[in-house]
Amino acid sequence: MNARCSFPALRPLSSRLMAALALPAALLLAPAAMAQSDKPARGASSSGFSAGVEFRAQATPADVGLPAYPGAVPQFDKKDDAASLTMGLWGGTFGFKLVVTKFATDDSLETVSRFYKDALGKYGPVLDCSQNTGGTKKDEKILSCDDDKPEKGGLLFKAGKPEAYRLVSLQQRGSKVHFQLVRIEGPKR
Repeated sequence: MNARCSFPALRPLSSRLMAALALPAALLLAPAAMAQSDKPARGASSSGFSAGVEFRAQATPADVGLPAYPGAVPQFDKKDDAASLTMGLWGGTFGFKLVVTKFATDDSLETVSRFYKDALGKYGPVLDCSQNTGGTKKDEKILSCDDDKPEKGGLLFKAGKPEAYRLVSLQQRGSKVHFQLVRIEGPKR
């Protein structure tokens, strides 16, 4: 895979890399947890500040909030890559969650893209970031493509809100269509 998509979550994920990212993030939250342990954060329990990190090298399309494509099989780009990943980080009022699953199918790019465009529709208008029809960020309350774009020759669709959205990235590779389902949740804007 020579060309890379500009959105980091859609690049092939190594489970070692994701674990390496989770540890520093946890260490960054630790001082905040200690400094605020006597002050309950908004939404935190009355017993004090809450912080944590979640990392699992597994996820399902249901965890992303999208249906499984019939007959698709998990896709491993490299021997040490995971076909899916769930990563979360939270502390007080801050929170971030990333869920990624990767699959391959023998069906056509058009068929798979139509299936997922329909599925994404339940989250709102579907942006086609492959054709730059998703606009640029003018309103922080409206999802846009910004700089997200697919790998060369691929497709990228996005739906939801800026703080909680789904992405579907598709790429034709030989006779197979490789696709990634991504869920991203961050702090409300």
